[in-house]
Amino acid sequence: MKSDIDLARPAEVVVRQDAIVALTRENGRVTVDELSAHFDVTPQTIRRDLNELAARRVLQRVHGGAVFATGVANLEYEKRRQLAATEKAAIGEAAASLIPEGASLFINIGSTTEAVADALQSRRALMVITNNINVANRLRLQPQIEVVIAGGVVRGSDGGIVGEAASDFIRQFKVDYAVIGTSAIDADGALLDYDFREVRVAQAIIENARHVILVADATKFDRTAPVRIAHLSQVHTFVTDHCTPAFRSVCSENEVRLIETG
Repeated sequence: MKSDIDLARPAEVVVRQDAIVALTRENGRVTVDELSAHFDVTPQTIRRDLNELAARRVLQRVHGGAVFATGVANLEYEKRRQLAATEKAAIGEAAASLIPEGASLFINIGSTTEAVADALQSRRALMVITNNINVANRLRLQPQIEVVIAGGVVRGSDGGIVGEAASDFIRQFKVDYAVIGTSAIDADGALLDYDFREVRVAQAIIENARHVILVADATKFDRTAPVRIAHLSQVHTFVTDHCTPAFRSVCSENEVRLIETG
């Protein structure tokens, strides 16, 4: 059933705004100029559409355009776990195969890093330091794995431990491997996230590991996020299900080993 707001708007406006929402969901971000050309309407019309959608909290306005509202707040955790679940499981197995028994490692926040933790459960003599409650819960029952969990603020949405206390805790260690995730990957190799508190912990993890393994499925190439974690050049190995030819070149230019599971 249509809302009173929908009934009050001309049908062509409803159709166009629904299409704008679909494009934003698909691309993560849209610009006024792109939408104006796409729908063959004036920039003023598009700005009015975006302002209305922002007022209804469907999109969030940014300079020159808009982003999908759920993208800014990050996707709800359980939904994220279900996105590309098969691909994440394959990525987890491939990344876990790189970590030998007896190693020490960081595992940070993310549904794909949790897939790596799942694949590590049969390993022996591992020391796992994590700021992810879900990873700790997965591995704590394995007597052959020592689990060390960071202290700090627990983020209710996904069980991530963030903030300065967690960053300071991580900096006490120097480990063999780090398994990190990211919310978005920019075309230039920038690794991006939504929560600056999480980013500080991720940066501490990268700085204190001898070998950094980035795990991310291909949907991360289609998303945007406002906070920079690091650059691909700070990573040693990138495990994904599928990589674009252009990004394969970025990996090659930065001497990053690329493993594709797809």
